[in-house]
Amino acid sequence: MTADLRELTEALHAQWQALSAWLREADLDDDALESPSVLPGWSVGALVTHLGRVMDTLAAAGPVPPGTVPMSLAEYLGTYPQRAEEIAEATRALDARTRGDRLGAADGAAARGFAALDRLAAADDVVQARRGPLTLRDMVASRVVELVVHADDLDRSLPGVSGSPRDRGALDLAAAELLAIVVARGGWHVEIEDPLTWVRLAAGRAAYDVDVLARALRPEFTAGGVPDLGRVLPVL
Repeated sequence: MTADLRELTEALHAQWQALSAWLREADLDDDALESPSVLPGWSVGALVTHLGRVMDTLAAAGPVPPGTVPMSLAEYLGTYPQRAEEIAEATRALDARTRGDRLGAADGAAARGFAALDRLAAADDVVQARRGPLTLRDMVASRVVELVVHADDLDRSLPGVSGSPRDRGALDLAAAELLAIVVARGGWHVEIEDPLTWVRLAAGRAAYDVDVLARALRPEFTAGGVPDLGRVLPVL
């Protein structure tokens, strides 16, 4: 069963706090920030800057006309690949403006995003996001997924930094949201065995491999095995 808005909002707060605290403790110098991340074409600093864009999406959300039909979470996340270059360009432009204090700028964006979320939570269920209308619940779920994925990107990009930027509760919720999308497409009966491995596969951060998939998921029932999900992965 997927989480409700309250649970997702709590997870979003927890994941932001864990990630921001981890980055502040890391106290990255210019060389570390300008070094390549695990994402091709992205520096570590650009990834930090992008965190602010992830959270500023909440601040940019607004009301929709009555009767507006929302996109599904799967549809919303599915727009990411086609927008990859647009996202990269917007991040580079923001990075050039915030280079002196990337994390400070990201924390400011998070504060605006959480303030907007508090206002939106008392309004209608559907909001207008940058790429279309969706329920506020699904919008927050998309933010949890993005923060968890990018926390892992940064963790893998900075192996010398101690601790973890991932909040375990947020990781579990992100994994569940991604699995729900896949299950809805194929009706499979599977459960999560290793949330982090599953998130990496679903987000395209790990190359698809049936043996890796078998470590990430397990069949819900004793009989049968984990289905081949190669045609439905990655989700974003």
